[in-house]
Amino acid sequence: MVSLADLRRCLAEGVPAGVGSEDTVRRQWWAALATLQEDFLLQGQPLDGLWLAAPLPALYEPALLQQLQGWVWAPRELDDLLPGSAPLLPGAGRAASTGGFQRLVLEDDDGTDPLLLVITPQLQVALCLDGPPEGRRLIVRFDPAALSEALRLIHERLLARDPEASSSLRSALQRLGPLRSDDQLGLRFWPRMGERLAAMAPSLTLQPLVHGGTARDRPGGDTPRAISSELALLEALTHEVRTPLATIRTLIRSLLRRGDLSPVVRQRLEQIDGECSEQIDRFGLIFLAAELQRQPGGEATLENHALARTDLSQVLRQHQELWQRQLARRGLELELEIAAGLSPVLSDPARLETTLGGLIDRFSRGLPSGSRVTVSLLPAGSRLKLQLSSEGHRLEDTASAEDSEQRELVGPVLSWNPATGSLQLSRQATQRLFHRLGGRLTERSGSGLTVFFPVC
Repeated sequence: MVSLADLRRCLAEGVPAGVGSEDTVRRQWWAALATLQEDFLLQGQPLDGLWLAAPLPALYEPALLQQLQGWVWAPRELDDLLPGSAPLLPGAGRAASTGGFQRLVLEDDDGTDPLLLVITPQLQVALCLDGPPEGRRLIVRFDPAALSEALRLIHERLLARDPEASSSLRSALQRLGPLRSDDQLGLRFWPRMGERLAAMAPSLTLQPLVHGGTARDRPGGDTPRAISSELALLEALTHEVRTPLATIRTLIRSLLRRGDLSPVVRQRLEQIDGECSEQIDRFGLIFLAAELQRQPGGEATLENHALARTDLSQVLRQHQELWQRQLARRGLELELEIAAGLSPVLSDPARLETTLGGLIDRFSRGLPSGSRVTVSLLPAGSRLKLQLSSEGHRLEDTASAEDSEQRELVGPVLSWNPATGSLQLSRQATQRLFHRLGGRLTERSGSGLTVFFPVC
């Protein structure tokens, strides 16, 4: 049977090996999607054509989704996340000929790297990500030979697994008539994509995913199919959230460079920028927590992850203003209390700032407006004690027993409260993250959160 991994290998044939990290190629993917949609597809209105994507829709422009026929390979778990809720993929289930897209099943051997093919009479292109860790690459193919082989593989797969979808796709291609390939497309695409990529100011805390194979490939992995399925779902959801947010943030920051904005407009744009960055970072943290879950026995290990001397007090001071702005959007205040003359700790400074921001967000989600979050850093023998507390009563502590019972674990990484709509890292996942950073997290209802870090 043809897998989407086979399709990516087909598109990668003849392409030089990658040298990028996950963070690097994800930023390239976002820039490529923005370039394709805004500089090529939207400039050719009205449109006629089709697209295929995995593991979630890569197209996000409403005008394109309404005009083009689509097919999406998506994880089965999307329908199982919240049974009885509305479909998580807008447009799914509608006939492809009326816009939107049709759902196809993402199989276990397909992988979760993003993939997109777009076929119109004037433009045919395929994009995907592939490669091992630290050898990741973005692949963009315009050449007819590669695209014809890709469509052949897709037809073979659908014929074996979904004959009805195969017939629909074949009919859609026939309706398009003769296709015209432009040899100059690449010459126009890459410079424009480079401009967009350069305009993307990276988030300080956007974390990469380190691919290390599925849990079934690792000895001692707990419930490998369940863990692998959850990671596939989280990767798909994370991609779906981060891609449009990254594009929105890029556009916002390009507008902020203008000098003719009124103070009110500038303030609103800065608020939108902050919200986008906060959610991109939040889902990056969820992504990292899911990856740690895939390690042997479900436990985070430190042998292959060197810790370094880290000035924790400096990290807190550097990010105080950012965290204050984030809390202020929910009507909360931040107070920082740091003892003098504190020693450095052993931790991972590259990921520490993200995890601390996620911890503050997790702690403050249940606080009523007007509360003050106090972050204190004090010596505690051979360790430093980082404590989060508040004089306000947490909503989870005062909620009814019925509301407490409604909080559910969505696998070992996420917890979900349908009563409040709160989706957070589970306590176990948060503890695992801090263990990876050399710390130990303790959490007691009504007494705040405490993390102990070893002193150098």
